[in-house]
Amino acid sequence: GLFVTDYFTRTPRKLSPFRSFASIELFHFHIPEDTVIAVWNLITFKEQGGTFGDQCPDRSITVYFRSGAPSVINPLHTHFPRDTAVPGSFALTLTWTLPNRTTGVFNVTSPLPGDWFLAAHLPKDEGKISVKGLYEECQYLFQPQLIVQRLVNIAVLYPGHVTEQSMAPHNRSCLYKVFVPSYTSRVLVEVLRCRGAEGCPLSLRVRAKAPPLHNSTTLDCREHTPCQLAQDLPFWQHWYYVLVEKHPGVPGTVSFQVTVQLTDCSRPSLARPPFLPSSASMNMPHSFGSAGGLALGDSPPPTSPNDTKHPLPIPVTLHTEERCWPVRPTLRNELDTFSVHFYIFFGPNVSVPPDRPAVFVINLLPVLDSGGVLNLELRLNVSSLCGENVTVFGCLNHGVPLTSGDNTSVTCETESLAGFLLSVNATASLSRLRIPYPQTGSWYLSLRSLCATEHGFEPCTNVTAEVYLRAYLSPCINDCGIYGQCKLLRTNNYLYAACECKAGWNGWGCTDNAEAFSYGFQLLSTLLLCLSNVMFVPPVAIAVRSHYLLEAAVYIFTMFFSTFYHACDQPGIVVFCIMEYDVLQFCDFLGSLMSVWVTVIAMARLQPIVKQASVLYLLGAMLLSMALQMDRHGLWNLLGPSLFALGIMAVAWTARTIRRRHCYPPTWKRWAFYLCPGALIAAAAVLLYAFVETEENYFYIHSIWHLLIAGSVGFLLPPRAKPSRRLGPLPRRKGCGYQLCINEQEELGLVDPAVASINSICTS
Repeated sequence: GLFVTDYFTRTPRKLSPFRSFASIELFHFHIPEDTVIAVWNLITFKEQGGTFGDQCPDRSITVYFRSGAPSVINPLHTHFPRDTAVPGSFALTLTWTLPNRTTGVFNVTSPLPGDWFLAAHLPKDEGKISVKGLYEECQYLFQPQLIVQRLVNIAVLYPGHVTEQSMAPHNRSCLYKVFVPSYTSRVLVEVLRCRGAEGCPLSLRVRAKAPPLHNSTTLDCREHTPCQLAQDLPFWQHWYYVLVEKHPGVPGTVSFQVTVQLTDCSRPSLARPPFLPSSASMNMPHSFGSAGGLALGDSPPPTSPNDTKHPLPIPVTLHTEERCWPVRPTLRNELDTFSVHFYIFFGPNVSVPPDRPAVFVINLLPVLDSGGVLNLELRLNVSSLCGENVTVFGCLNHGVPLTSGDNTSVTCETESLAGFLLSVNATASLSRLRIPYPQTGSWYLSLRSLCATEHGFEPCTNVTAEVYLRAYLSPCINDCGIYGQCKLLRTNNYLYAACECKAGWNGWGCTDNAEAFSYGFQLLSTLLLCLSNVMFVPPVAIAVRSHYLLEAAVYIFTMFFSTFYHACDQPGIVVFCIMEYDVLQFCDFLGSLMSVWVTVIAMARLQPIVKQASVLYLLGAMLLSMALQMDRHGLWNLLGPSLFALGIMAVAWTARTIRRRHCYPPTWKRWAFYLCPGALIAAAAVLLYAFVETEENYFYIHSIWHLLIAGSVGFLLPPRAKPSRRLGPLPRRKGCGYQLCINEQEELGLVDPAVASINSICTS
């Protein structure tokens, strides 16, 4: 056949350590039909500060693959919520082969067509809280690339027609495909008139949706006469691929005929006619995948010696159970994103007769519905059982309804199908099923009632069970509970939802309490973070006593909003918010930085020039508000104004030192008992905040930060000199102008004005 190669790539993205599914990076691909091989090239590289991160440590990267919907992953081995079905997926771990780059390859032979999703993440870390911009972090970037090779012009088989084929010596196989419409209960593929050098040296393989693999359903024509391969309960509205292979080492040309017969379960006594009146009878796509294909409603194309198609009556052995029951549709009601209710006509209470199943269909839209959770709930009306020991079984299958011919069967699985089983009875009248990230398409629910006896389950007589049926699509399982938050995430044009847990809770629905914080621990952490702000009371008292009223007002503002911000910022249930969270956070950050600003400006001793001090206070408030609005967690946006204030203080102290020709402050007591201890306490607080704080120790390390910062303010706040009682009234010259008074006691930075008696010098 003729192969066509397609290439797809995605933009590199930064990977994060795994905490929940909200922290993974999701990539969406689409594989076309008739693809025989798909190769994912997984490129990973390190970056640090805009360059290659050769010094970054090697961290393993895990990649998950799944067809139809995102992978439901559980790398931390947490517990899933009750009644949750976990679909499987492929997983691959990448190891580093070069210092800053590695490449992995993942091959899929004959992949299923449609949507494919890749999820990637780093291992879980220790949860260190780093200050943004303090140092260049190591970034691990991941870029997947997809190369697909697909066949074109695959021969299409039409039900009831015979296709003749001659396989040349250099050929080993022939590939065909046939479209299976709805209400098909059986697909029968048969090889006729096989002639070769050694009898019929052919084998037959059949697979749905994609070309067959080595483990697909196989039949050896040398061992079976006639060579017929049947597929019961095929997937509806899908292509089935037929591969005819020649055994290795067979010389010469092999000629044969191949035909396909479809059994219509809505008319079990009839097979599908060879000539179709219109496209509506088969719901076949307009594009067959082969050039010059048969148009529906037209006559067959002209025959050729090697490829002929003509009607052939095929005897079909029909079984009494090869019939399908009416499928009741559901009404789709979209309320919001991933919030869809499926209503049953004349429901939600449905009657399950004893002699036949009740079948319902739930249609999930492609791409749009695969990022949520499919919920199904069955509730039995016990009063409708009339005292009988009735059990209602429900089978939820994707692609085709599963109705077994055995009335006593309670399984939802066959050789090619696997579904989900639900059951309700008088003892357990409620049953639920949750499927996170379901595959899109048609889901069929088959309900049937059986009576329990000593010999197992048997069909009931004259008992019609009544069941309340509820089916809906939700973003998360139970909205993630009280210890989680349901987040709506987006990757390119694909939306999906995931839970982000808190307070030590884990799991897909935040229901795993193996590492959960107890109520006492949550209360203790909240009290520590809130009550540690009481340490600002001594600095407020010192500021008021020294007549630093503006500074005292800033400290009170900081104490108030820091207390209530941490009361609102708690991850558990011990939470108290007096305002919106964003307002409290902004005021807390602004108060903290303003406390540093006004303290440093006060240490600069600019009070004699009142206008300059007022301008600096107002300038600091405006600069800090702007910095917080730009980036609330940025290092330099917050550190810049603080360094500016320290620069002003350094200039003021240097000017006094030069003017007075001795160090300022001049007394060793001020340095030894106030400035040095205050600076050391503040430095210790900054080191704890920047390098020690993690998510696990946050509540007590941050409480210590509150204590140290408030304590350092009490030491660093300068004293305000009081006028000496020995000083008499100062003479004032007559005339206009201002009188400039210089208090040398204040200039010396003494704590107690009674230590020395120095006259004030006033000049006009």
